[in-house]
Amino acid sequence: MSDLRSLLFRALLLDWFGQALILSLFLFIPSLTAGAQGVSSSDEQWSWFAFVLVLYPILGWLFGSYTVLRWKRLVLPVLIQRLLITAFATFIVLSTARWFINPVDAVWIVDNQIQFLWIGGTTLWALIVRVGLRRGFLLPVQPRILLLAQTEELKNLLAAWARVQHRQHLLPVAGSSFVQHLQNTEEPLLVAFSQSALQDPALPPLIASLEMHDPRQVRVLSVLSLFEQQQERLPPFLMPETVLAYDDLPWAATFSVQAQLKRMADLLVSGVLLLLTTPFVLLSALLIWLEDRGPVFYAQQRSGWLGRPFTVYKLRTMSVQPVDAPARWTQPGDQRITAVGGLLRRVRVDELPQLLNVINGEMSLIGPRPERPELEEELERRIPHYRKRHWMRPGLSGWAQVCAPYASSIEDAELKLSYDLYYLRNFSSWLDLLILFRTVKTVLKAGGR
Repeated sequence: MSDLRSLLFRALLLDWFGQALILSLFLFIPSLTAGAQGVSSSDEQWSWFAFVLVLYPILGWLFGSYTVLRWKRLVLPVLIQRLLITAFATFIVLSTARWFINPVDAVWIVDNQIQFLWIGGTTLWALIVRVGLRRGFLLPVQPRILLLAQTEELKNLLAAWARVQHRQHLLPVAGSSFVQHLQNTEEPLLVAFSQSALQDPALPPLIASLEMHDPRQVRVLSVLSLFEQQQERLPPFLMPETVLAYDDLPWAATFSVQAQLKRMADLLVSGVLLLLTTPFVLLSALLIWLEDRGPVFYAQQRSGWLGRPFTVYKLRTMSVQPVDAPARWTQPGDQRITAVGGLLRRVRVDELPQLLNVINGEMSLIGPRPERPELEEELERRIPHYRKRHWMRPGLSGWAQVCAPYASSIEDAELKLSYDLYYLRNFSSWLDLLILFRTVKTVLKAGGR
């Protein structure tokens, strides 16, 4: 688990603790529930308890009260704004649920006065938790990251590190001053070295000597491992040719249980989603046709498993293009995108017909996004390890899609590939579930493009 994800997990646990503590006050101080019609210990009462304990963190996740912990600098007005939006949404959802279900009077937790007290206390607690976590309370001391690399490498390494928002900085140090850093500090150190740095005859013995230090104070790892642990990606320019082989991948085994589970989940979830979303697809198709009387669906060749081409179908979101129009990146504010198409792309409804590709086995729900073969020719020439992303079926969503912005250049494609390579090496059912949750958040917030 990365440091950032660990931070978010601690915030979630503390939120639950605060909610449980505040709700316990209502149980043990009867005067607080005097406005409600008694206190019940029925199953219905506890069902509402469970509902409110789950509801607040979900809405906080949706409206970004956890996302702020990822930022380099905690902006207090923005944090307060998001917590207030979460509180308002919680009150609305609870009031709506109460209106639909109409629980008995003994379920005091849905009483308006108690809701105000509980939600207000929870919001104040959440504010204290987030400010406290960012100030380092209840968190281990973050190590200072020292970078050992040759001078000609530093610019590329620092630029790659800066591509992803991160609260810790890399501190380049020369071999001659490295010993002084070890002697003059008591804080934990994380020492990252590049492969070319080992060409300096003085460095290998120095790095070997670090094994005698307390590993809780001084940790040594390669620059590639640093990116993998801290940013959860593998920049392709840092990877030797042999660092990632197909046989090393988690699903490469002939009878991989996780691979079988992934396929079963693809079939089950895709079938359910097709049934649930068919009305939205039909309505979207009607809106597309009404806008310009053009075709509703758009067929396109994409590269799939081992680069084999297959046809994907999407709801058309752009104006009809000439047959011989060259392939080009979609840019922010692209004039080809129609008004209806812009809305569909934001909520990703245009991708729903690809569920048929998932059922056919050409795609998976989670995996590297399939690219157009004509664009991949240049990408394969300019980006090392690009073809390795074809070692898994392409997906409707993927680690790169939920972590990186939309690709509109070679540099963006390289950044996305770094996440795809991380996914290949660290594939698991847990990671797929995390990607699914983050994709759902993007859809609910209309954050697609």
